[in-house]
Amino acid sequence: MITKVKSMQAGYVRVQFELPACLWADHIFVVGEFNDWQRNSLPMLQDRDGVWRLTLDLPAGHSYEFRYLVDNRWLTDGHADDIVTNVYGTQNSVVHAELPPTTVDQKPTNVAK
Repeated sequence: MITKVKSMQAGYVRVQFELPACLWADHIFVVGEFNDWQRNSLPMLQDRDGVWRLTLDLPAGHSYEFRYLVDNRWLTDGHADDIVTNVYGTQNSVVHAELPPTTVDQKPTNVAK
């Protein structure tokens, strides 16, 4: 699962990558265009609830291909914003570094007649 919120850093989106607690692994890394596909630079950590998480601030307005490396096996995120075929004929996940549109609550206006 991927969640996005506004980053404290202007022009960035805070993106949290999550994998479920039922995924048994010794090491999980997020590998993608945002880290030049370096296999070991972005490790996910397993929280007390067992869920694997990694949070990144990514420049807003860009899309990034990525995959998870789970104990040296590639995993595509089916909950990503998009899925594309890479040059090797396998699939990469895509995250769009943009916030979802917000809804504005409109209150009825009292009009005097």
